[in-house]
Amino acid sequence: MAATFDPKRRALGKGLESLLPPARVVVPAAPVEAAPAQIQMVWGRPLEIALEMIDRNPMQTRTQFDPVKLGELAKSIAASGVVQPVVVKAMPEGRYQLIMGERRWLASFEAGKATIPAIVREVSDVQAMEMTIVENLQRADLNPIEQARAYARLARDFKMTQEEMAVRTGKDRASVTNFLRLLKLPKEIQDQVERGELTFGHARALLALEETERIEAATKKVIALSMSVRQAESYVAGLLNPEGRVAKEAAPEETMDPNVRDARDLLRQRLGLKVAIEDKHGRGRVIIEYSGLEDFDLILSALGGA
Repeated sequence: MAATFDPKRRALGKGLESLLPPARVVVPAAPVEAAPAQIQMVWGRPLEIALEMIDRNPMQTRTQFDPVKLGELAKSIAASGVVQPVVVKAMPEGRYQLIMGERRWLASFEAGKATIPAIVREVSDVQAMEMTIVENLQRADLNPIEQARAYARLARDFKMTQEEMAVRTGKDRASVTNFLRLLKLPKEIQDQVERGELTFGHARALLALEETERIEAATKKVIALSMSVRQAESYVAGLLNPEGRVAKEAAPEETMDPNVRDARDLLRQRLGLKVAIEDKHGRGRVIIEYSGLEDFDLILSALGGA
């Protein structure tokens, strides 16, 4: 097999055409020139392309595939074929590059298929890469770190702002910011989130500690004690404000109104930042500490700012 890869409704048509399956053009495995005119002749209907003629997209941000679910998809494809075509772009020497549908492509190999239905899109390399990343971000099963890296790539390679990324992917801006902040975690902690040992909620809570050594030590305890997200948040809050310690220019913990303390803790959990509240008979101020522009953007986003 020439291809290498990392193991890891249709809208109803109208008239007679909706009652008939779309015609498919079989592309042989031998390399041939893929002329745009030939592609346009099939009027957007899927080609049947040899799997070995399709290459993985180097901009693919998804790195892990559940082998059990992939096997289930392979069995379905073996029995019923690929229901939804993959999307590819034509490359030199008659080859193609995946834009969307890597799971279907991998599962088709596992199912022993020789070809796969594919729709060829005439797009630039930049458009293809953007489509791949955005399509992945719209999937529900992408893990938090894969999402964070995808957003980072959109920012780095396509110069997108967080607002633009939110619009393209249908997410709110605060979510984009929170995912990007995960990349501030030490690499080992990122790997634990990627493996599912820590959830997105756990990671957000740990970020409030800021210092690598404190995050690593707290992570070990969170995992060892199998803490829930709420327990981890309370644990981190305790580390940030140990009992008996008086926050700078803030009311001591033991004399703080319980409602004010709850509001402070909620802000810490939502923002993942250090927060102190000074309150005297219903008057006072909220102090939010930030360590960079991303943290500042998160604060503005939470306040409804642009």
